[in-house]
Amino acid sequence: MNVLRKSKQETLHAANEILSMIESETLSGEQKEKIVKDSIDNFTNYVTKAILEHRKSVSTDYSFVEWEDEGAVFRDTKGDEFIDCLGGYGVYLLGHRHPKVVKAVEAQLKRYALHSQELVDPLRGYLSKLVAYITPGDLQHTYLVNCGTEANEMALKLARLSTGKKWFISTIGGFHGKTFGSLSASGKAMFREPYLPLVPGFQHVEYGDADAVESAIKNLQTVGETVAGIIVEPIQGEGGVNVPPADYFPRLREICDQYECLLIVDEIQTGMGRTGELFGVDLYDVVPDIMTLGKAFGGGVMPIAAMVAKHKHWDKMEENPFLLGSSTFGGNPLCCAGAIAGIKTILEEDITSQVKEKGEYILTALKKLQEKYPDIMVDVRGVGLLIGMEFADNDLGFNLAKKLFTDNILVGGTINNARVIRIEPPAVISYQQIDTVLNAIDKNLALMAKSGASVTIS
Repeated sequence: MNVLRKSKQETLHAANEILSMIESETLSGEQKEKIVKDSIDNFTNYVTKAILEHRKSVSTDYSFVEWEDEGAVFRDTKGDEFIDCLGGYGVYLLGHRHPKVVKAVEAQLKRYALHSQELVDPLRGYLSKLVAYITPGDLQHTYLVNCGTEANEMALKLARLSTGKKWFISTIGGFHGKTFGSLSASGKAMFREPYLPLVPGFQHVEYGDADAVESAIKNLQTVGETVAGIIVEPIQGEGGVNVPPADYFPRLREICDQYECLLIVDEIQTGMGRTGELFGVDLYDVVPDIMTLGKAFGGGVMPIAAMVAKHKHWDKMEENPFLLGSSTFGGNPLCCAGAIAGIKTILEEDITSQVKEKGEYILTALKKLQEKYPDIMVDVRGVGLLIGMEFADNDLGFNLAKKLFTDNILVGGTINNARVIRIEPPAVISYQQIDTVLNAIDKNLALMAKSGASVTIS
């Protein structure tokens, strides 16, 4: 038997060594080399080697170890600086370690970090009030959790509790998380197939087709089923930055009202200003029954997510507040402090205007490049700083992502998922940094066109 457990002395020695590097203001050359070597060994033996092999655009070179960050950049242990256009898939709207958010979290940490689970914790209440202030219409009650998939689980559960109905309509290509309920709502076979059968009661239809939603509800009702809600993203992110028709969400609102089911809007990626509006549904002037938030909600510093609902859907929660869930770390003081500071910063620095202006600048430039290299980049689309570049095939997208990484620019593109590459930089990215990215895309597309866009994936 391979015994991995170590003695107390060996474990303490390892912990002390790790903490000495974390707490050191500067690292020696020997320490930097050790971190790289240890990281590869640790992921191989104690996490999973597959993560190394499926990272973004880095291929088999494992020497890039992220160590520090600020603004729109991060640096590895060697001090090499990268412009972040992946943005944690929406996490870093305010950039890496925004000083106002860090200041609030540090101040709270000096007071207390987690809550006792029994006394009233004031920051959860303060944050929930601010969420009610900024979300559309009469959304009022907030349930705080740790991540987006957990928020969507709560939304699905609340819809069934509130309506007493069973089925959900979701969309092909939609992504709502990877826990069982959220995964059942998601519409990508690659994520679903290994776990089938999933939670029953989900019907998937084409995204952007409101008539298909109504038909699905009618068909279910005809055979005696009941529909609790529709769950949908304002813009599909993981699905390929798919923007729906302008009348899609107004029609969904009408359909939900007509058939007495709930409109659940997943704002995990689009919320908090990513689209140039505070929330994606603001683009369509629609108020959902339930909204979920995550990613940028923690100000780019803390992991926190939320489900927000109208008061009229909260009756069952009033009967038993723990019926929906009881997240141990959900709404903890540190994360709430980060989220509160994040909301203040987004409003104070008019982040939505920055997103809108910089998004239009990038989108205009990329559309010109698409016209210049139409055989490689077949489409460019998006809203705000959620932009997708679609390529003629997956290999072309991955090839560009790899080339950009050699130019110290990070975008989203893996070996098996690069047909559409997302550009999601922080709103604090400078125009100089934007131009650096755009020039690198132009240069590398030109190289690919010159070489006949041949691809070699290592």
